[in-house]
Amino acid sequence: MNGKTAIVTSGTSNELKFLLECLNNKGNKQFPQDGEPNLDWSLFLKLTRHHRVYPLIYTKLKSAQYIPAPIMQSMFCDYQKNTFKMLKLTGEIEKISRQTFDNDICTIFLKGPILAADLYGEISQRTSSDIDILVNIDDLEKVESLIIKMGYAKDEYIETVLNDWKWRHHHLVYFHPDTQVKLEIHWRLNPGPAKEPSFNELWQRKQVSSLPTSYPIYGLGNEDLFLFLITHGARHGWSRLRWLVDIDRLCKKNLDWARINALLQKYQFMHVAGQTMVLSSHLLHTSVHEGAKHLTKSARSNRLAQQALFYVQRFINLHDEPLPEDIARYHKKHLFSLMSFKNKMLFILSFLHPYFEDTKTLPLPQRLHFLYFPLRPFLWFWRKTRIHEMS
Repeated sequence: MNGKTAIVTSGTSNELKFLLECLNNKGNKQFPQDGEPNLDWSLFLKLTRHHRVYPLIYTKLKSAQYIPAPIMQSMFCDYQKNTFKMLKLTGEIEKISRQTFDNDICTIFLKGPILAADLYGEISQRTSSDIDILVNIDDLEKVESLIIKMGYAKDEYIETVLNDWKWRHHHLVYFHPDTQVKLEIHWRLNPGPAKEPSFNELWQRKQVSSLPTSYPIYGLGNEDLFLFLITHGARHGWSRLRWLVDIDRLCKKNLDWARINALLQKYQFMHVAGQTMVLSSHLLHTSVHEGAKHLTKSARSNRLAQQALFYVQRFINLHDEPLPEDIARYHKKHLFSLMSFKNKMLFILSFLHPYFEDTKTLPLPQRLHFLYFPLRPFLWFWRKTRIHEMS
């Protein structure tokens, strides 16, 4: 472990410790164990599924004699299903790339099979539940028209007022009823109001994926990918070890740490990168490059890493809403602690912009929606008063 890390992992179950030990065994080689571990194998299987690392764990443990046959069979089934799914997603990615390429739309693919191929060498070694693409916001309507023609249906979950969707949200969701593929079209890497690289900047630094397709598949440049992965993982509390394994794999590449540090400083994410490297070096024994060691020495980075263990050590699914009240409260506080001072100020100021809830509290004709700006404090106070009276 590199750098001055001071996080405490007491309270980590033996099953989670063994899972980390398997993931720490570098490469895809099988992981023999001297003696039979005294583990709850059903809990171990549950952990591999929750953290979405079962393809790697199956590859490491498939010849281990001490694992109960039903558990190994379940891991094999999980591995096999994931392989088929990743093949299907890869085929769908090629179709989408062909459509956007033929219509002169610049498209960057995020995560999914592209990460599996570029970081793991095989698409079977990483899981993915959907396809994520990033486009210029000016091309959003054009892309939506294309994918609807391909059979996708839009999930109309975003409720917006005065175009706040452009910065409060960062993607739209679509679902194909025949292929059962979920697609997210991003115009930002993360939700606002924090600043981030423009699409044109990311496009200039893009790289061609190693996915074997007949049409070019573009992904983020490695340094931009690092910025995206740390902000995405931190925003989700690193509640899936898969995201940390991505970081571990990415750090093995020849990264330009001078460029990364410039990006981190420009967009106020030095402490988030520090949190990431502390966690990855401590839990996965990631070798920290000389150009990144300063990130792990910050007291704030170590404190944020310690806070993230709350998620790692529990079965927390932040997409499973509504969250339990204690989890929701903790996560809200943690998200705020991840922000730089500048981003905290932007976040607080964003509350002055009307929310869609304001339109429900006091419906106004669209031509009068501008009045929600001066009315917002009063509408907010009214809602809070009503909630208090009903409780």
